[in-house]
Amino acid sequence: MSRISSCRLVALSLALTVALVACKGGGEQPQQGGPGQVTVVTLKPETVTLTRELAGRANGYQVAEVRPQVSGIVAKRLFTEGSVVKAGEPLYQLDDAAYRAQANSARAQLARAEATASAARLAARRSGELVKSKVISVQDDETAQATWKQAEADVLAARASLDAANVTLGYARITAPISGQIGKSSVTQGALVSAGQADPLATINQLDPIYIDVTQSSAELLQLRRELAAGRLEGAAELPVDIVLEDGSTFAHKGKLEFSEVSVDPTTGSYAMRVRVENPDQVLMPGMFVRAVLGSGVRPNALLVPMQGVARDPKGDTSAMVVDAEGKVAVRPVKVSRTIGDKWLVEDGLKAGDKVIVEGLQKIGPGMPVQATEKGAEAAKPAAAPAAAPADKQ
Repeated sequence: MSRISSCRLVALSLALTVALVACKGGGEQPQQGGPGQVTVVTLKPETVTLTRELAGRANGYQVAEVRPQVSGIVAKRLFTEGSVVKAGEPLYQLDDAAYRAQANSARAQLARAEATASAARLAARRSGELVKSKVISVQDDETAQATWKQAEADVLAARASLDAANVTLGYARITAPISGQIGKSSVTQGALVSAGQADPLATINQLDPIYIDVTQSSAELLQLRRELAAGRLEGAAELPVDIVLEDGSTFAHKGKLEFSEVSVDPTTGSYAMRVRVENPDQVLMPGMFVRAVLGSGVRPNALLVPMQGVARDPKGDTSAMVVDAEGKVAVRPVKVSRTIGDKWLVEDGLKAGDKVIVEGLQKIGPGMPVQATEKGAEAAKPAAAPAAAPADKQ
């Protein structure tokens, strides 16, 4: 056999092999160019509450430092450290022997003045009768009447001195100015305290309710006011405030915004706000760091798009893929502002009714025809009933 004939036989054998393989596997080749399967979310307008989370610190609703108003030796401490005290409850008893003696002296001075006034009053009455019969001169009567008035004034002065002495004596028994939980005592029995001293004897904090002091940037305030003025937001000043504790849990009781400061701190560019929170179990303590989630406004007709439906390029620009009216993929540049849960708040680029693709993004490209399924539609379909078991043969 010639060399040419041998080559022809080899080529014919290869052609037959390829043809047989094609015949066997031809029915298993996938069809190219069919519509891709994607899952979409149809945007619907909804009303959402926009919030801002601010760091804050808990402070007592009322705070009073217990200080002595007179000097003396602490004779006894009358409270238990860390306990709850009531307003007016005695806390310390100072040695009041000197103040009690002053009060007794003032009481004696008052009694002397009252006795002198009584004698002067009787003398003035007799003088008034005698002057009518001209037994004494008018000048003597006037002197008697003036002496009586002076004696009455001395009684008033002595009574005022007694009142002052009693007040000073009362200061020797130091009482609670407010109701609340009292801390540790800075002095013990036998310690010398003085009026106007720098260090308080103890501190009382009213913990129910309690204040949460937070700060917000003035730039955020300006942005909020612009959105309110433009009508994109509705006021939310009366919305409750959520308190997030240091461990990430949410406090059981919601707070209420009490007031916002009218001036901005020039060193930080922020202004202060105060939230009032009920604290019956005293979980919140003064000095504790927390986070307050405040409502900044209510956005009507807002559009929220799932995060997986928004892509961001290296330049920071965001876009979303949607299914247009022809069933094809279209790329839309979008503008988002903040996250609300697991969704972005859309500011521009999308409108109500747009079908944003959230699943199947790796298999599609702009202009490709796709078959869209609404997210959650498959889960909403009832499960198929199981096939009936065949009847037993008789």
